[in-house]
Formats: sequence, structure tokens, C-alpha cells
Amino acid sequence: MIVMTLFRTIPLPVHAAIETLAAPAVMAAPFLLGFSEPAAVAAFVFGAMLLGLAVQSIGPRRSIPIAAHAGFDYALAALVAIAGLVVGLATADWGQAIFLVGIGVAQVALTASTRFSVPFGA
Repeated sequence: MIVMTLFRTIPLPVHAAIETLAAPAVMAAPFLLGFSEPAAVAAFVFGAMLLGLAVQSIGPRRSIPIAAHAGFDYALAALVAIAGLVVGLATADWGQAIFLVGIGVAQVALTASTRFSVPFGA
């Protein structure tokens, strides 16, 4: 149990800030890099869902419980990684697939490193 808590070094507000900054970058990257329409749609949908999850995750009036936030983060990561594989198989452009799968891996790493708790009364 103590080993699991050693790796959870990122506080939830920092986690939310990273997601808030990363989401627009993920949404814009396929357009700047000239990706195909399927990859652009997958990245934009992932970024929009990530941004929505990030902006409501801190503060006393959050709309989903903190305990569910990690589950949603892992689900988003899995979906974008699967979308990357589908895009790679459908378009045979593995650069796009690697980008999307990499975004999923980064999301898993961020979620696994986050301490999903808030101070009492926050």
C-alpha cells in the first residue's frame, strides 16, 4: 500500500491544470500537423471531453465525485488509444496512430501519478 502512495505525487489541482492546458493543445495538434479527418476528430473529441472533465474536477461544486474522476481519466485514455489503433489500421498512417496512442499513454501516466484527494472542507 505504501508503494502505491509513493508514486501519487501530483495533487488534484495540478492534475486539473495540466489537463486544462493539454486539452486545447491536443485538439489543435492534428490541424497543425496535417492529420487526416478521422485522427483530427478523435483528438478533438478526446480534448473536448478532457477539458470538460478538468474544469469541473476542482472546487466544492464539482459535478462528479473525485473517486469517479480517475475512472473517467482511464476510460478516456483507453478510448483515445483504441481510436489511435483504429485510425492507424484504417488510414495506414502510423504517425497519427502513434500520436493518439501516445496521448492515451500520457493520460494514464498522469492519472496514475495523481493523488485523488482534497483537503477537508475543500
